[in-house]
Amino acid sequence: MKRHQLLQHLERFGCRLEREGRRHSIYVHPGTGARTTVPRHSEIDNRLAAKICRQLGVAPPTERS
Repeated sequence: MKRHQLLQHLERFGCRLEREGRRHSIYVHPGTGARTTVPRHSEIDNRLAAKICRQLGVAPPTERS
């Protein structure tokens, strides 16, 4: 999955960028306070994308999201 697709998916669920790390972006879900890192690679493995969503408490991305 492309990184920009994952970020759009997270933002649709209300997640926001908290800050930029050295090699990762840190995203937070304001409703739950959960936070996780998103690597700055152009392609992100689908299993990693699902894990990021699970850590933030949002639905995993589907093929068309």
